[in-house]
Parts: sequence; structure tokens; C-alpha cells
Amino acid sequence: MRIHLIVQLLASFVLAFVMLTPGPMLAQTERAQPAVQNSSANFIGTVVTATGAVTIEHPSAVVVQAALSDQPPQAKVGDRVFMGDVVQTGADGRVGINFTDGTSFNLSSNAKMTMTEFVYDPNGKSNSTLFKLANGTFTFVAGNIAKTGDMKIDTPAATMGIRGTTPRIEISDDGTVRFATLVEEGKSKLLKKPATRVTPQPEQNIYHRFNPGICRGC
Repeated sequence: MRIHLIVQLLASFVLAFVMLTPGPMLAQTERAQPAVQNSSANFIGTVVTATGAVTIEHPSAVVVQAALSDQPPQAKVGDRVFMGDVVQTGADGRVGINFTDGTSFNLSSNAKMTMTEFVYDPNGKSNSTLFKLANGTFTFVAGNIAKTGDMKIDTPAATMGIRGTTPRIEISDDGTVRFATLVEEGKSKLLKKPATRVTPQPEQNIYHRFNPGICRGC
């Protein structure tokens, strides 16, 4: 009788342990992804497109990581971007980010960009941006900060000020920087005005006619 009771207790203990402990297969297949919690980091943008290898590091944010990994998780559409983040693409990666001031950035493969500074207040007068581009190809449409504040792009060659244009910046592995301004759609055609006919004006006689009524000795 006592042996039977001990067997039942052991069976109950094993059953409870199995229910409370997840199976090894479940633990391997469902790996928790890190989450960015509220912190001093400022939200500045959102990922709108992401293909291939794209990662976003959050040095300034508080990250909760349940499953430790040597590599940051893959970025996906809807992920938030914070000031101080580092966005990087792999050999097959591309990513598009929309920022809160209306700026849109597209990064091609093997590109790296750091959001060093981003200050934007729709009603403010001290808006500023500083994006640091390390390598890769970038195309972007400048938003409100470039039009009303101070938008700067830092490259290995120089720091450029942006004023409402649509640039393309290509940074080679050797640090060579190529800069071009893309022509927006609808602005590539020259506006031709109809020719205006100019009516010829009558010639004006610059010589004064002699007036005999003028007194010579008066």
C-alpha cells in the first residue's frame, strides 16, 4: 500500500514537471525575438519595405532578448526606427524607411547608415538631422527638415547640406563618394512658352530741328 502511494506521488510529480517545462522541440522552433521597450530613445521612423538581409541595431534603446544571438534580428515592415539606430543591409538586402518629417530613405545592398541626430517639431524652428552614411548606395527624398531646418548627410568624404532635393549617394568600399541629384518625375521636360511677337516701336529722331524763332542775341 505504501509503495503504491509512493508510485502515485512520483507519477503526479513527473506529470506536473512535464506540464510546466516546454518541450525541447518547442523551445528550439519558437525562439523569442528581442523587443524594444520604452526608453530615452526617440522614435523617428518606420520600415516600409524590407527584402533580403536587413538588420537594425538599437544602441540607445532598452532591448529585452529572451533568446541570445550573435546577430540582431531581421528587420521587417512595420519595425520602428529610433534615433541612434544603425541600419545595415546584406548582399541581397534592401530597405525603405519613412521618417516622421516626411523624409524617405532607400538603402541598397551592402549599405550602412546611422541615425546620429534627428530633431523635428512641426511647429519648431530648430529642426535638424544628421545621418551618417558609411558605405553603399542611398536614394532619398528630403522632407520638412530639409526645407525648414538643417538636414545634413555625413559621408567619408564630406558632410553635405540638403535643401529639398532628391539625391543619390554612392559610397564605394575605398571611400569614394559619388553624388547626383535625381530628376523628379514631371520635371524632366522643359516648359515651352509660346513665342511673343514684339511690335516695333517708331524711331525717335534724336536730332533737334532748327527753330528760326530763337533769338540769338537776347
